[in-house]
Amino acid sequence: MPRIAILLGSKSDLPFVDAAKSYLEYFNLEYDVQVSSAHRNPDKVSAFCREAREKGYSAIIAAAGMAAHLAGAVAAHSTLPVLGVPLPGGVLDGVDALLSTVQMPAGVPVATFAVGKAGMRNAVVFAAQLFSLTDESMARRLKTFKESGSRLS
Repeated sequence: MPRIAILLGSKSDLPFVDAAKSYLEYFNLEYDVQVSSAHRNPDKVSAFCREAREKGYSAIIAAAGMAAHLAGAVAAHSTLPVLGVPLPGGVLDGVDALLSTVQMPAGVPVATFAVGKAGMRNAVVFAAQLFSLTDESMARRLKTFKESGSRLS
């Protein structure tokens, strides 16, 4: 079963994971949530990312608001796919986070999604799509999901 690490910049970001739990369950994705700020806990973020593959993770979802450097810091230290979810907050209510997440230098990719809950849900669906390349049961769940209008029943 594919395993995802979900890194959040702050405990206040937990409701965005809650909004995606039904998607994680539908696609039968094992996941762990960790709160680690790229700014407040840079060494912890770096160590976690360097060891993530060996710990059995297949992808990392990094979600943060405002300056939103978490996804970029994760991508700098990991060879796993990094899915960046910008979160609302601050003066620009997520636009700043979106720009920080999407503007990565060449060679340090972050797949970036919409701001907020829809972005978190889409990151989970995208991870399922990645895993479906080698997991036939995941491919079947995705087919059913798409046939249902890309909605959970």
